Amino acid sequence: MKVYDKFYINGQWVDPTGSETSEVIDSATEEVIGRVPMGTSADVDAAVAAARSAFDSWSSTPVDIRAKYLRDIGASLTARFEEIADTISAEVGSPKSFAQMVQAGLSIGEWENFANLVETYEFEETIGNSLVVREPIGVVGAITPWNYPLYLIICKVVPAFAAGCTVVLKPSEITPLNAYILAEVIDEVGLPAGVFNMVVGAGPDVGAAISGHPDVDMVSFTGSGRAGAEVTKAAAPTAKRVGLELGGKSANIVLDDADPGAVAMGALFGAFINSGQTCSALTRILIPESRKDEFVDAIVAEASLMRLVDPKADEPDIFHALGPMSSKAHQERVNAYIQKGIDEGATLAIGGPGQPEEHEKGFYVKPTVFVDVTPDMTIAQEEIFGPVLSVLTYTDEDDAVRIANGTIYGLSGAVQSADVERAKRVARRMRTGQVDINGAPFNVSAPFGGYKQSGNTRERGRWGLEEFLETKSIQLPV
Repeated sequence: MKVYDKFYINGQWVDPTGSETSEVIDSATEEVIGRVPMGTSADVDAAVAAARSAFDSWSSTPVDIRAKYLRDIGASLTARFEEIADTISAEVGSPKSFAQMVQAGLSIGEWENFANLVETYEFEETIGNSLVVREPIGVVGAITPWNYPLYLIICKVVPAFAAGCTVVLKPSEITPLNAYILAEVIDEVGLPAGVFNMVVGAGPDVGAAISGHPDVDMVSFTGSGRAGAEVTKAAAPTAKRVGLELGGKSANIVLDDADPGAVAMGALFGAFINSGQTCSALTRILIPESRKDEFVDAIVAEASLMRLVDPKADEPDIFHALGPMSSKAHQERVNAYIQKGIDEGATLAIGGPGQPEEHEKGFYVKPTVFVDVTPDMTIAQEEIFGPVLSVLTYTDEDDAVRIANGTIYGLSGAVQSADVERAKRVARRMRTGQVDINGAPFNVSAPFGGYKQSGNTRERGRWGLEEFLETKSIQLPV
């Protein structure tokens, strides 16, 4: 069992000011695998003071030196690749192959990506008689969730470092062990003291203290809409910048010229990725009423191939292997949504509520597909965050777009069609931050973020870097 009893503040491992701790649970075995301290506002004060003290020096550090630190951290994380993957697999429940490819692989690759980006980024430009300068915003409070714990930390920490900002990180107390690995690596690499600081704790305590702190210049938050609203409220009195990446209820529009067999595999993977614990998961699939039976048959046949697996096992088929939910509370929440779908009259095609028979232990949820779902049903409107797919029908393209846009969210989406130009026209009408056409590959250099109540920020690529920059105009005499 991994037991941590300190926080990382000002380049040192320091004792917490409080005495509370939190246990980390293996999602598949329900056994305790770790213990971490829980922070207080006093711990946040110390971390913010360290970050503030380090800012002037770090923000003036030449770009090439900042880039070298990023590459050194990335290399050290690479050396601990298997440990990272195994840790996240146990904390989150991600199957081993998925943890290696996505949870660890994406997390490690971003360090080199941002090192390359910051070395070529134009921080200054001349417009008329003005010199327009992009400068680091200051001290960044990063508050991150449990579903992609290390990658979503890195989506904030790496561009903030690259921009010249210092950071106070609050990782999720549900999945904190991977964050301690990152802190250990940063310490070993010798990043200047105070540039990175980490305090674990609950949102209402540590998260609120970071959000409301007068010496924090920006809060970058990923999580639920409810928690995002609390972050915004806490930050409002100090008028700091708040970047929110929130939930989604993303629609996968299948046009009437698409092939059912080709659609089905991508549809299930898009909905059930990371066991459905993905904010951008395509959890609503919209099929043409005129071809309903064909598409439903293909989707249900594909869903029947899904398997609930031991996250530690070697399962090379990432398309059909599902792990458990991250916690008992979340398993219960997802099952409650499944029951809600039944109660509201949707037809259960496969799956259902309750502990799967083949897994007496572990926070598993049966892969579930509902058909005959109407747009007003709870399972078609609210984010479930589990392996639950809702199948809706539409009459024509206008109806499909109306249904797709008919939620409070706008994070992701997809269009399936034999005609790419037709798909692009539909994609442009979707009120969402990104749209995949025909299963197009994930692009780490493209911006990620949402419309409406899915948030107000963009992460990844140059857009992710610019989130942590301020803009100054210097008027020059003519």
